[in-house]
Amino acid sequence: MDIKLITFNEVTADLQSQLTELYKQLNAELTQLDLATVLSDYNTTDVVICLDDDKLVGIAMMAKYKVVSGHKGMIEDVVVSSEYRGQGIGRKLMEKLLEQAEISKLDDVLLFSGHHRTAAISLYKSLGFKLKESGMYIKKY
Repeated sequence: MDIKLITFNEVTADLQSQLTELYKQLNAELTQLDLATVLSDYNTTDVVICLDDDKLVGIAMMAKYKVVSGHKGMIEDVVVSSEYRGQGIGRKLMEKLLEQAEISKLDDVLLFSGHHRTAAISLYKSLGFKLKESGMYIKKY
């Protein structure tokens, strides 16, 4: 297994196709941007993947942004293939993103997880994340 941060130049049609299939395990109704688009804009998104030979088995992303309250990262779209879960891949993906957060000197790293995702929540807590006492609101366009 190989866990690595990828760049725009490493995105291939095969990797994109595998990503499209993997994300169906996270949310089959999710509308996806292509990976090249995500990585092309201003170098603000870190994308970490896990490959088993040439098979994409896990991915996690962190969008980085600056606001008056500081330099922040938002972890999004963490998914490990169902046939590879329980092998520590999610932890390794998250650790790589948190390493990037330190390199980028982020003040805070945030994430959102559905209450039903108990395994993911246990992982996040074990990595030092704490439940923030606030509400999250969304407006779709």
